[in-house]
Amino acid sequence: MAFEQLKLENQVCFPLYAASRLVIQAYQEDLSRLNITYPQYLVMLVLWEKEGIAVNEISDKLILNTNTITPLLKRMEGQGLIERRRSLEDERKVIVNLTQKGKEMETEAVLIPYNMLTRLKEKGADINLDALCEMKSQLDQLIRHLT
Repeated sequence: MAFEQLKLENQVCFPLYAASRLVIQAYQEDLSRLNITYPQYLVMLVLWEKEGIAVNEISDKLILNTNTITPLLKRMEGQGLIERRRSLEDERKVIVNLTQKGKEMETEAVLIPYNMLTRLKEKGADINLDALCEMKSQLDQLIRHLT
């Protein structure tokens, strides 16, 4: 190989990509019980934190385009998890609220972060909560620089 910088093992992007895929896969067991996908889980996290927000706010928080979020929200509405309504103040905005079913799901989801940590330990990962928090902080910093 002529260029060392083009080796897969020398890329920062690959371990980030692989870790992302594997983490999402590890969440699947819990999310299957809730009958939601990982992107739907992210939307629910946003709405459990602050309900009654506009679609574009959800898009901003999740760093996704609205054309990605809209079909996701339509499916979630069909599942009875959320309601979408035009804003009374600005009809261009669509406001998203949790339904009762969506609110109740929060108590079912509360153990998901704990379950993830448990799965990591079961797989022999020598990662403690402090190390995960430091990793998250570094990833947050990387995201801020890239957005």
